[in-house]
Amino acid sequence: MSTLEMIEAAALRLQGHVRETPILTSPFLDEIAGRRVLVKPECLQHTGSFKFRGAWSAISGLSEADRKKGVIAYSSGNHAQGVAYAAARHGISAVIIMPSDAPKLKIDNTRALGAEVVLYDRSNESREEIGEAVAAKRGLTLIRPYDEPLVIAGQGTTGLEIARQAAVLGVEQADVLVCCGGGGLTSGIALALEGHAPGLRARPCEPEGFDDVKHSLALGRIQNNAATSGNICDAILTPQPGDITFPILQRLCGPGLSVTEEEAMRAMALAFLRLKIVLEPGGAVSLAAALFRRSEIQGDAVIIVASGGNADPDVFAKAMEFLT
Repeated sequence: MSTLEMIEAAALRLQGHVRETPILTSPFLDEIAGRRVLVKPECLQHTGSFKFRGAWSAISGLSEADRKKGVIAYSSGNHAQGVAYAAARHGISAVIIMPSDAPKLKIDNTRALGAEVVLYDRSNESREEIGEAVAAKRGLTLIRPYDEPLVIAGQGTTGLEIARQAAVLGVEQADVLVCCGGGGLTSGIALALEGHAPGLRARPCEPEGFDDVKHSLALGRIQNNAATSGNICDAILTPQPGDITFPILQRLCGPGLSVTEEEAMRAMALAFLRLKIVLEPGGAVSLAAALFRRSEIQGDAVIIVASGGNADPDVFAKAMEFLT
């Protein structure tokens, strides 16, 4: 189980390897949200998302013998790129299992970072089964995208930064909205905030129809999504919360929030216009929740984790249409 001590240890391993992303603000976003909006742009992290944190944490936390064997991961794109880049910087091989309908940009980037990419049909095949089989056959270490303590610890370093940055800005009480798939980032942040900023409360944000975490928290037990694909927020489409992450979410997080595809696209457009950052749909749902679910949020300030910016050019162009 991931703990605050594991997160703090991961932070030491990540020093000099990850970027401490800033807090961005805009009076225009404050006006829409009806409160102070503080945006932490993890889209500016290496490989364009927070996933590099967990990948570096996991690979650097392996024994030298296991690390030399190489690693394998499954991902729709952001964890894929994070693991590929972290593996390359450690001088080891990486195999990444990716859905064939993942954004072309993410597939191309993963290959360009030196990983071997194996494509699968997410509607008819199980990435978990493929990953386990290839790992066993080739003697690779499997790095799961969220249900892995070392990965959660790495993602939790985002929360350590938020705690420090919020204190500097004088924010002691606020909801921290986090784009959520399986819950690795949200649970890691929640653990870090519990230890360093207990007045800040993590809340998972998801696309409507794929809001399994929201429903799981409401019902007190893990719920599955009916579908595994068919939403533009590909980065955070997971069938259900993780077995490791859900108990953390249940203990520490506030109620989940969900937004429509159109709201995520509008948030992308506003992030570009007002903050000059590029977000992908799945990385914009937290900002969309702050802007378009304001009645479900309390307090004078809200903190947003904008988790990723790996948008295909055509998707980004469609989002920009909301500015006209």
